[in-house]
Amino acid sequence: MPNIGLTENSRTEMANALQKLLADEYILYTKTLNFHWNVEGKHFGPLHALFNDQYEKLQSIIDNIAERIRAIGMFTHATMREFLSMSSLTEKVNDFPDDIRMLSILLADHESVIQTIRNANDFAAKINDGGSNNFLSGLLETHEKMAWMLRAHLNK
Repeated sequence: MPNIGLTENSRTEMANALQKLLADEYILYTKTLNFHWNVEGKHFGPLHALFNDQYEKLQSIIDNIAERIRAIGMFTHATMREFLSMSSLTEKVNDFPDDIRMLSILLADHESVIQTIRNANDFAAKINDGGSNNFLSGLLETHEKMAWMLRAHLNK
């Protein structure tokens, strides 16, 4: 057991919160990559580039969350089945929305992830886990900016 100033129960609960976030991020990553591959229409160029930038950021975020879980001494669950069962985000099979709907879907998912991060951050503060608190604050800023970019394309 790591001697990092957190009880085993606190580490387990923090890892569970991070694991849920990891699942949400992985689903969001997959959707973003799907939309990057399948976007069409008059906004193809800018949206293809935007989705590329966002899925690359999400790929890094995913790795960092998994490593944060390991840093607090817990194992990372990482199968698609586990991600789908833990995530609050949903997928639609054989759904190829138009470019504007893609933006709306991704924006809604980022806003959901932002709420998940806020909840996890509140828990990190409650258990005095400054490392997770700081980490989650950075993720929050990143997702708020990513949501802003999507919102700006929708003029919302």
